[in-house]
Amino acid sequence: MILEFRLPKISPHMSGATVEFLHSQAAALKVGAKIMDISVDLGGAFTQDCPPVSYYRFVMREPAFLREIKVAPGQLCAVDELLAVFSTEPQESLDQSATRGVRTTVAGIMHYPGMWSGGAS
Repeated sequence: MILEFRLPKISPHMSGATVEFLHSQAAALKVGAKIMDISVDLGGAFTQDCPPVSYYRFVMREPAFLREIKVAPGQLCAVDELLAVFSTEPQESLDQSATRGVRTTVAGIMHYPGMWSGGAS
């Protein structure tokens, strides 16, 4: 079965996010495996002295084979944009449509130097 991972809307004011770090490449991923970290900048929605930037990590909630990553660190992605393709078997053809979204969870995280925006604190 082909599974897809699309950028979820984490905040009602969110229109997109920046990919900060890719934790996984094509491989078998277990429950709890890190997929990627993103940043969400709500500076356009709210006027503040400090831009309201939050960081999030996506983690697997089911085992699956990561087949393709469609994004790169530093890339700005729209809500519902396809970020990655998974499958339940390692050699399934990717020529078929996704059956459903892969099950993930999201957690708020702190900024760290390994992120794409690591130079900006």
